[in-house]
Amino acid sequence: MSLPNAVILLPFAALLIVAAGTAAGADRPPEPWPLERCQAIFEKTLTVALTPDLSGLTPGEKAAVEELLAAGEILQNLYEDARHPQAAAVRAWLAEAPVHEELPACQVGLYRLFQGPIATTLDNRREPFLAVAPETPGKNVYPPGITAAEVEAFLAAHPEEREAILGERTAVRRATTAALARDLAALGRHPVLDALHPGLADRLRALAAAPDPARLYAVPYAVAWADEHVALQRHLFRAADLVATDDPELARYLRNRGRDFLSNDYESGDAAWVTGRFRHLNAQIGAYETYDDALFGVKAFPSFSLLLRDPEASAGLARGMAALQEIEDALPYEPHKRVRSDIPVGAYEVIADFGQARGTNTASILPNDPLYARRYGRLILLRGNIMTDPELFAIAERRWRAAVAPPHAGELALAGGYQRTLWHEVGHYLGVDATADGRPLDQALGAWTDALEELKADLVSLFAVQRFAAAGTMSAAERRAVEADGILRTLLEHPPRRDQPYQTMMLAQMNYFLDRGLLTADADARLAIRYERYPETVAAMLGEVLALQRRGDPAAAEAFFTRWTNWDEALHERLAERLREAAGPRFRVVYYRALGEVGP
Repeated sequence: MSLPNAVILLPFAALLIVAAGTAAGADRPPEPWPLERCQAIFEKTLTVALTPDLSGLTPGEKAAVEELLAAGEILQNLYEDARHPQAAAVRAWLAEAPVHEELPACQVGLYRLFQGPIATTLDNRREPFLAVAPETPGKNVYPPGITAAEVEAFLAAHPEEREAILGERTAVRRATTAALARDLAALGRHPVLDALHPGLADRLRALAAAPDPARLYAVPYAVAWADEHVALQRHLFRAADLVATDDPELARYLRNRGRDFLSNDYESGDAAWVTGRFRHLNAQIGAYETYDDALFGVKAFPSFSLLLRDPEASAGLARGMAALQEIEDALPYEPHKRVRSDIPVGAYEVIADFGQARGTNTASILPNDPLYARRYGRLILLRGNIMTDPELFAIAERRWRAAVAPPHAGELALAGGYQRTLWHEVGHYLGVDATADGRPLDQALGAWTDALEELKADLVSLFAVQRFAAAGTMSAAERRAVEADGILRTLLEHPPRRDQPYQTMMLAQMNYFLDRGLLTADADARLAIRYERYPETVAAMLGEVLALQRRGDPAAAEAFFTRWTNWDEALHERLAERLREAAGPRFRVVYYRALGEVGP
């Protein structure tokens, strides 16, 4: 490097300390990572390039792709901003940093990998890699540093505010003069937002007359990030105009979704999306998943997936949905619900992902809102160019062979993962979707909602294949491949943090399987699988999970996961060491040809 690190970094550190304001508190921000720490991360990072062939699109569809990619870039920035209050300042500095210098280039790479200034370390901790405030459970959709106890105390005194404060797509503020002025200015700049949220400006003015930092209030995402949402609507409308002739149903969906972003109400867009039958393109657009909210588990974060449909594979998947009601009726809970058997399912190639969808996500089922699901159904999207990527499967095979006893070494198959993932997504559609007394699961179970829901979906997928095999619609070899992938799913290289719902439920599965004898471990922590115990074990654990969801008691959910997430040094850590050695890359970064990305 031609300049000392301090010469490069001190202006940036000063900028961020100023930008942090109260976010950094009295604590001094941590020092930026040195070059060697950056490089250690990159040495454990696999690069995946996605290059779908778009030549079959019409000229209008190709032009619409450009508008949709522009909308995706806005949602990418929104996601980063929702996760950290200083993300925008970091982006601005990185855009102007001397990237030819090794250290700034390294930081650019880390920011791209982790979608913000907070990195996951090799031992699974979350740390700033630049001089910014540490990550907080509420990210940037709650006031900096606020605790769940403070929010609950406020709601106890102001129960009429609960729906707004814990709304899926609202940002919570302290009623300070600066915050209220910012939100009122947004409504003033965009009269359309003022019209779509009647009464909001009056409520904000009333608070501004007597500002009180102890008072909380909430505004829709459309107001919290007003300029970005108005820009999103324009891109989506332009994309709709470009495909109106070639794909009128897609055009209607895009127009509805554009209006959704301004109204903060997704019903029209979700209805058009789930019931639409699109030609070549599909797009998952909006804030749906709540995994990033570690405070209450209720706030959805922005995402965008632009997808190219695989018509042949999609037709094959649709034929497998006929037995949904039979699976629902067999689940170990009461009372059962009626489910739609015509839910749309499709196989796609990822053109580009943004925000919470970015990475190697294999599938999704949306929308999550139980009312919309009852009214319109849900949509399953399988990402074929991720699920069948040979490098990703090679990693899975290495991990499998490192974990299991030799007789099981050849049991993993690519098709097993594909089927398990499909039925995991279907599993979200089945089973409990509200507590026994009618409360939404996210508001009843709080931060445990996602871990329980993902665990339910995993277990439903394993439960379903037992039914298919018994009915003769799935061969023994196919069932074995899915069951093997179900064991692969439980393998962890590090003990999970409590803010990691996927990893938490994976460890719970492993320990439950060990307790019930489905898995056994030898002195070297190699796993043997007693497949004959699969049906009984899966049904028993699924019954417990469904009962917890029906009960809606977060204390009971916490006790369940406390019991089943023990990490034993002699077993789990010894197994994890082998997995770390075998797996190779710890992280994955995806580059998209559609965005002009060619990788590092």
